[in-house]
Amino acid sequence: MKLMHVDSSPKGEWSNSRALSRELVELLRAGLPELEVDYLDLAASPPGHVTGDFAIATYTPEADRTPAMKETLALSDGYCARLLAADMLVFAMPMYNGSIPSIFKAFIDQIVRAEITYKAIDGQYVGQLGDKKVAFITSRGVDLRPGTPWAHMDALTPSLRSAFGFIGVTDPQFVDAQPMQFADVEARAEGLIRAHQDVAALAAKWLAV
Repeated sequence: MKLMHVDSSPKGEWSNSRALSRELVELLRAGLPELEVDYLDLAASPPGHVTGDFAIATYTPEADRTPAMKETLALSDGYCARLLAADMLVFAMPMYNGSIPSIFKAFIDQIVRAEITYKAIDGQYVGQLGDKKVAFITSRGVDLRPGTPWAHMDALTPSLRSAFGFIGVTDPQFVDAQPMQFADVEARAEGLIRAHQDVAALAAKWLAV
C-alpha cells in the first residue's frame, strides 16, 4: 500500500498543518507496517504556475507533442503519476486570506490534467482518483466552524472539494486546526486538542477499512 504525503506550509517546524499531517502519517504507518510513503514538500520545491506554453502542450494530443512540450509538462506528468500510484493521499496546508495558498493552487493546476486525472467518457468528465482515500489537513487563523462569526470566510474547503471532486474524489476528509494565529492561548490550545482528536479518529477510520 502506498501513501502520498504533500506539505505546503513555509513555516517548517513551526507549522501546525505539517505537525498534524505528520502525526496522521505516523499513525497510519504504525497500523500498516508495509505502508510506503511518497513525500512531497511544495514549499521546498514550488511548482510553477500555468503558462501559455503549458496550456497549449496540455491540449495537444500526446502523439503530436514536441520535445519542448513534453519538457513543459514533465513536472505535471510526474505529479500525476505519483497521485495515481497512491492508495492514500494526505495534503497539508495553511489557510491564506480565507482560501488555498497559491503554492497549493499551483499544484492543483498541475494535476488537473485531461486524459490523465480526468477523462472524457461518453460525453461525461470522469475523475480518475475515485479509488483513493484523501485527507486535507489545514490550519486556520480564526475559527471558521459552522455557526461562528467567521464561518462565511471559508473559501478553502469548498475550493478543495470542487477541484478534487472534478478529478474523482468523492469523500474527502478534513482535519482543521482552528483557531490558531488570531486567537488567545486557551482557544488555540482547544483547537489543537480537537485537531489531534480528529487525526486519531481519521487514522482509526482508514485503518478499519
